[in-house]
Amino acid sequence: MKKILIVAVILFFGAIATGTFWVRQNYQNGKLQEKIIRTAFPNSINFATTTNIIPRALGMEYPRTFLILFINNTELRPGGGFIGSYAVARFDHGRPEILKVEGTETIDNNSPGVGATPTLALAKYLGIKTWQFRDSNWSPDFPTDARRALEFYKAEHGYLADDISGVIAITPNFFEEILKLTGPLDVNGISFTSDNFTEKLEYEVEYGFEKRGIKFSDRKQILGDVSRVFLPRIVGSMLIHWSDYARLVLSMLNQKHLILYSTILDEQSYIEAQGWDGAMRGKPGDYLLWADANLGSLKTDVVITRSLSYSISSTATGTIATATMRYNHAGGFTWRTSRYRDYARIFAPSGSRLLGISGNSEQVDEGEEDGRHWFGTFLSISPGHQGQLSFTYLLPENINDQIQKGNYHLSAQKQLGTDHVRLTLELKFDKNLVGAEPTEASEKFGDNYYQVATDLRVDREFDITLAH
Repeated sequence: MKKILIVAVILFFGAIATGTFWVRQNYQNGKLQEKIIRTAFPNSINFATTTNIIPRALGMEYPRTFLILFINNTELRPGGGFIGSYAVARFDHGRPEILKVEGTETIDNNSPGVGATPTLALAKYLGIKTWQFRDSNWSPDFPTDARRALEFYKAEHGYLADDISGVIAITPNFFEEILKLTGPLDVNGISFTSDNFTEKLEYEVEYGFEKRGIKFSDRKQILGDVSRVFLPRIVGSMLIHWSDYARLVLSMLNQKHLILYSTILDEQSYIEAQGWDGAMRGKPGDYLLWADANLGSLKTDVVITRSLSYSISSTATGTIATATMRYNHAGGFTWRTSRYRDYARIFAPSGSRLLGISGNSEQVDEGEEDGRHWFGTFLSISPGHQGQLSFTYLLPENINDQIQKGNYHLSAQKQLGTDHVRLTLELKFDKNLVGAEPTEASEKFGDNYYQVATDLRVDREFDITLAH
């Protein structure tokens, strides 16, 4: 099923890139469809099942309209990154059309007073009085964000809001990786490469537009110009380098730099089954998700490196967990980076109870979301400095019961849009390990201590079997 959805996604972006009669006609006749799927599935296939999602997404049954969120992870938010811009795209019998590209401040500013009561953190640290479209992705659960984004978009009378049946979120990483395949891109005399794409685009939107004589209200039109030049370049190499694009799309989906949501139940079920909906999930057991929110510190996440450690220990009062994030601010005070102002939340199993916190000077908030309990607080890190924040909490009794029965499971999820976050586990039990997946280094076998160093490029699952 994963290959089916990869086919659908590549066809989606390929159709945007071409919009030609050749694509529409050959797909409708089944020629292109069969060729691509036969390539992905060399063995026998039930085409009636495997091709179900593709024609619908391309508007073969009826026109489909999608809301595309450009989430900038150099200004990290729980849902992947600040929604600085968005696009509306429509497919009608395979014919794609980008109908609108706009900065989110435009739609929000044209709808003063429309929105909802903001979260306490947005109100306190950004001074927001009305929660609107651009700040809608406050949850680390993308289906929640997508539904809220659609709600705000409709309330603000967004273009074709009632026709939208899917939401797609894209971080700059996706475009940078595609540029590695297509080569440099020249737009309005500006050369974009995989190394400079995000920074140059941010500069043009924030400062460069003035030097080019462009009005402030039109400063994000460069996004439309980039799209019109960029997307046709993709198809030039897509069919030739099919396997490269397939690997790229799969990697971006798994790393949550490309996130999908459909309002159509069976489509969303397909997406959810592959883990490409960016949802908070995990098997029954322990749970770990750290979510940062850049609140008013420019694009400083580009110079922040993170290392997350998680430890548990069995005590007479139950199982105590400590989650610690270490931040290194390698930037300075520039047009792009500043002092890092971060609202950090740790998501733990429901029923967890906070015991202590270190590394902050603010109050600790807590709440429930998507069946998880969270603790949150604010911290600030100056350029050239390091910061550390730790939450210590008592895990709920059901986790302790599982450990006593000889089983422990941990779902460690990456925050949407993050990159290269290191993860270290130090899990100490009151009985010896008899098995673990993933396994430890062989020299660490045979005791009651599980130690693993890995990363959160993707979600991680850990299963440990203990002696009875």
